[in-house]
Amino acid sequence: MSDVVVETPAQPAPTQPWLRPRAVVRRDALTFLGIAVLAYAIVLFTGFARIDGWLIVFFALSFGLVVRRARKMSQKDRRNALVQVVIIASAVVAFLPWMSILASVAAKGITALRPNFFFRDMRTTTPDDELTLGGAGHALLGTFTMVIIATIITLPLGILSGVYVTEIRGRLTNVVRFVVQSMSGVPSIVAGLFIYTTYVNATNSFSALAGALALGVLMLPTVARTSEEVLKLVPEDIRGASYALGSRQWRTILYVVLPTVRSGLTTAAILGVARVIGETAPLLLTSLSNTSFVFNPFHGPMASMPMYVFGLLQIGTEYAIARAWAGSLVLLLIVFALFIVARKIGGKDRR
Repeated sequence: MSDVVVETPAQPAPTQPWLRPRAVVRRDALTFLGIAVLAYAIVLFTGFARIDGWLIVFFALSFGLVVRRARKMSQKDRRNALVQVVIIASAVVAFLPWMSILASVAAKGITALRPNFFFRDMRTTTPDDELTLGGAGHALLGTFTMVIIATIITLPLGILSGVYVTEIRGRLTNVVRFVVQSMSGVPSIVAGLFIYTTYVNATNSFSALAGALALGVLMLPTVARTSEEVLKLVPEDIRGASYALGSRQWRTILYVVLPTVRSGLTTAAILGVARVIGETAPLLLTSLSNTSFVFNPFHGPMASMPMYVFGLLQIGTEYAIARAWAGSLVLLLIVFALFIVARKIGGKDRR
């Protein structure tokens, strides 16, 4: 008896009609890139204001191109093209200021970046000296010292706050959530003033610890709220399975819930650091600044990158401003690196 082979019809590949073909996307991208270059050339040779003029010319040329193409489209395609143009234009308008800031800081800050900038201090150097002399090593050390201390203090408090709100759910849950949300709107200068009156006056000394406490006040809401949102992502089935095996609540939280969202809690810490690493106002009242390396965080003023930039801008000379731009660039790169790391680590939970 011969076997009968039944051929099943091939299943059609799933389609995504909302996606445009790659060739069309590539063509449109090259078209708008050409328009951008043409707009820059027009601005360059006509004397328009650089950014404003480029925006006006770019949108005028883009609008003319869209109108020309719309004449050959149906009414439905015209409506879709109009919506697409509005979305792209809004994205460009929102993205351009950020790119302008990045380009300005990079262009002006790169000129003062030298190897000595990262390893030397300003103890024997004046801001008007050559850029090959002195540096911001002491400010980088102070920034990292205060951020590390603030993280050590704030991270456990923020995680415990998130655990209480999502896992314990006691009587004070709404109160804790309200306080955390309210702290998110506290001005940074108020946080610095609070630490100044409670700690600096009590110890009669500015210090890195005082600066770290002020940064911790600002960092706590970010860590607490992010931890709360991350802990909400833990499925109830995991908790139920732990309880079914006879585990107590504290053991479930410690050995099941927290390890499950380890990468999310790391992201919370990184976002908290990125939130406060560029703060200047609270450090004016707590840690002040210095021109040399300081290794004692408990006594005496300590420099930081925001205060380094602020002090040089007050001087206002050519080399001082160049050093300030270099410090701003380093701060910006640190914040970008932190956000990239947070995104990479946070993506592990989604996978």
